[in-house]
Amino acid sequence: MDHKENLKITFIIDEANYYYEVMPFGIKNVGATYQRIMDRMFKGTIGRNVEVYVDDLVVKSGSMQQHIEDLVEVFYTLNKYYMRINPKKCVFGVDGGKFLGFMLTNREIEANPQKCQVIVGMQSPQTLKEV
Repeated sequence: MDHKENLKITFIIDEANYYYEVMPFGIKNVGATYQRIMDRMFKGTIGRNVEVYVDDLVVKSGSMQQHIEDLVEVFYTLNKYYMRINPKKCVFGVDGGKFLGFMLTNREIEANPQKCQVIVGMQSPQTLKEV
C-alpha cells in the first residue's frame, strides 16, 4: 500500500494506534481494488502470456525457453510494484493444472472432470413429476 494511504485504515486499541502496511482482504471492496491493480500492472501482458484473477496468476507459454522469458517479465513487473508471491503456493514449468475450477492444458481450457461428474451421472427423469 502507498504510505500516504495507511492513515485511512488506522485502528485504535487501548495501548496505541495501528495501521496496515499491506492491504487487508477483510475490508469492503478490497477484492475489486486488488483486481484493478493487477489489471493495471499486467496491462500489456494479460491475454498474451498472463492470466490474472485477483490473487491467482497463470503464466502461459509455447515453449520452455519462452516460459522462462515470460516468467522473468512477470517477476520484473511484480518487483517493480513491490508485490510478493508465496513460494509455497507456486508451481513452475507444468503442462497443465487447475485454475478457477477449470483444467488448463497445453491444448486449451477444459471443464474440470470432477465438476462434470454430477451431470454425467445424472439419471433421466422417469415420471412426469420428476420432469
